[in-house]
Amino acid sequence: MRIDLLSPASFASGQPHAQFDWLRTNAPVQWHDEPGGKGFWAVTRHGDVWAVDRDFETYSSEPTIMITDPASEMGFGGHKMMLMMDPPEHTAFRKLIRSEFTEPSARLRQGRIQQLARQIVDAVIDRGECDFVDQIAGEMPSFVIAELMGLPLEDGRELYKLTEIIHTAPEALPPGAGGQAVMKMFEYGSRVIAEKRARPGDDLASRLLACEVDGRKLDDMEFLLFFLLLVDAGGDTTRNLLSGGLLALMENPDQYAWLMADLDARLPSAREELLRWTSPVIYMRRTATRDAVLAGQAIRAGDKVVMYFGSANRDPAVFDRPDVLDLSRPENPQIAFGTGPHGCLGQHIARIEIDAMLHEVLTRMTDFRLAAPVEWLASNFISGPKAMPIRFHRR
Repeated sequence: MRIDLLSPASFASGQPHAQFDWLRTNAPVQWHDEPGGKGFWAVTRHGDVWAVDRDFETYSSEPTIMITDPASEMGFGGHKMMLMMDPPEHTAFRKLIRSEFTEPSARLRQGRIQQLARQIVDAVIDRGECDFVDQIAGEMPSFVIAELMGLPLEDGRELYKLTEIIHTAPEALPPGAGGQAVMKMFEYGSRVIAEKRARPGDDLASRLLACEVDGRKLDDMEFLLFFLLLVDAGGDTTRNLLSGGLLALMENPDQYAWLMADLDARLPSAREELLRWTSPVIYMRRTATRDAVLAGQAIRAGDKVVMYFGSANRDPAVFDRPDVLDLSRPENPQIAFGTGPHGCLGQHIARIEIDAMLHEVLTRMTDFRLAAPVEWLASNFISGPKAMPIRFHRR
């Protein structure tokens, strides 16, 4: 079995489950060469991913959660994105926005999120066709994060387009396109800083600019890195779960029929199974702070250790019939949102977005069929359709 977890070609039609199956069985922690880099350990079993993600003292998020080491010219004046911090620093920064993303806070937004879902479907329902990724799946998280930050909804849509570029593998883009997208995000964020400082509102951006860490307010670069994280991470799971999830339902008509027989009662378990099935975030990297042993392999201080969530979520040691989509799965310890101190902060809002959008789509649209082949995002970091033209009938 040829193993290549770096080439976007391995992810050209979704996650490379044949490679993951071989690795879990034969080399659950395997050294993977990295052209132009020093290589990394690929971790593919559920238990090992769980252990690494929770042991931040041994497996650090610094200097980056990406496989490729950061270029020296991409420094941010000594600042780091929260994703690339460890406790207690990570805990202090996470605390700044945690109250916005608790389950009770997320529930308070449920009515508005349901309104947005209706608005999104209203825009396409009479056409009988749409690009499901761009016009439905991508709209919901773009609108929600825009409202959270106190931005126009239309701006959320434009920012989403930048995140898609940021997640595309560099070799699939014109030279420098990813860096240019980050700079455009920062330029927009700088305008947000000026606007919210001049006219603060009841929104997350204004609150971030007013809050303090260790007795001081965030400087501009700290805010911009927060802004990039919230816009970027706020859309990944929802957008790719919705599009990949609908594709899974189309490919598994028996499961679609089971879900529609009692949608309200069955949607929660279906959502968790679709999260397991799609695993939108492919990997997260950690860096060993000290020598360790993982699944019998000697990990050296400084080694890159990469957790593959899509593989962990198909581990037969944890999931019965892991390669079968079972929306009624009673036990589902999926870790699509990660686990431990770095578990996705926005997962409660993401679940409400997913439920609202799936409910709206499935109760108002039917007879889904592809109007053209699915085009997958050219990325080894985020898994999901980039374009999925569909036709449908109105219920």
